[in-house]
Formats: sequence, structure tokens, C-alpha cells
Amino acid sequence: MPVLIAVVTLVGALCTLNLVLTLGVVKRLREHTEMLGSVQGDPVRLEVGQEVGEFHTSTTLGEPLMRDLLSGPVLFGFFSPTCEPCQDKLPRFVAYARHEPGGRSSVIATVVGDADAAAGFVAELSRVAHVVVEDPDGAMGTALGIRAFPSVLRAEREADGRLVVVDDDVALGSPTSLTA
Repeated sequence: MPVLIAVVTLVGALCTLNLVLTLGVVKRLREHTEMLGSVQGDPVRLEVGQEVGEFHTSTTLGEPLMRDLLSGPVLFGFFSPTCEPCQDKLPRFVAYARHEPGGRSSVIATVVGDADAAAGFVAELSRVAHVVVEDPDGAMGTALGIRAFPSVLRAEREADGRLVVVDDDVALGSPTSLTA
């Protein structure tokens, strides 16, 4: 009988310990859920309907680039040479941009990072877009609120002349939907 009492007491103590640890894990999960919720609430780029901010910069060819110089629909792409998803998405962006109705003049690609590291991206993008190389806090990224890579957006002029985002996550699937 004393052995049975000792076993029951031991099992009870283990169950109590398990309950305390489980409650601790649940508390930590709630804290992490709240933290993730606050992070996910911050947009990583401008959203549909928001106006593109003012920017003044130059392309890799020395061409001036300003918001006020853009007239029709514009496809914006943001890449970083240190970003693995960017390396995967770059060929799809190039293929998609080839079929833009306005051609190269309606595509702006921004490579964020060191100019030497960006050389491969610049070479590929230059065939289909005006290319800008800038620091993480550069004019293009700031104007479009970019905080994640890769990002692909489309903006158009409204009737009142404002340049606003019309698609904040362009799917780089079939480009035929643009020309149809």
C-alpha cells in the first residue's frame, strides 16, 4: 500500500508540473501571436489606392527619373542581390516586363544594395527597364514604401493627375492579361 501511495503522489506531481509547463507555453504562444500580429499589420509596400511619393533620382544610364515625368501605367520592380527570392523572381520579372504595353519606358526596376553586387541584376534588367541602383533608404524605395524584397507594383495616373498604386502585388504569371 505505501508503494501505491508513493506512485500516485509521484504521478500527481508530474501531472501538476506538466500543467504548469503547458500554461507557460500557452502564455508564450499568446505573446508571440501578438508580436507577429503587430509585425504583419505593417505594410511592406504602398497599398492599392495610395499615392506614389515624390522622387528624384537617376537611372544607371544617367537619365533623370522623377514621379512627374511618368505619364502612363508604370510597372515597378524592387530587387536586392542578397535576397534569394529576388534571384528566383528576377527572370520572371524580365519575361513579364518584355510584354508591357509601353515597353521599356513603362518599366522601372530598382536594385537595392551595393553597385558591384548589383551588376548582374542591372545587366539583366537593363534590357527591359529603366534601372536604378540605390541604398535601402533611397528615393525610389521611400516613394513606394518598400520594406521587403522582391516587390512588384503597378501604378497609373488618376484623372486628377496623381500617380497611384493600382496593383500592390503584381502576379508575374502570364503577361497576356495586359495586352488583351
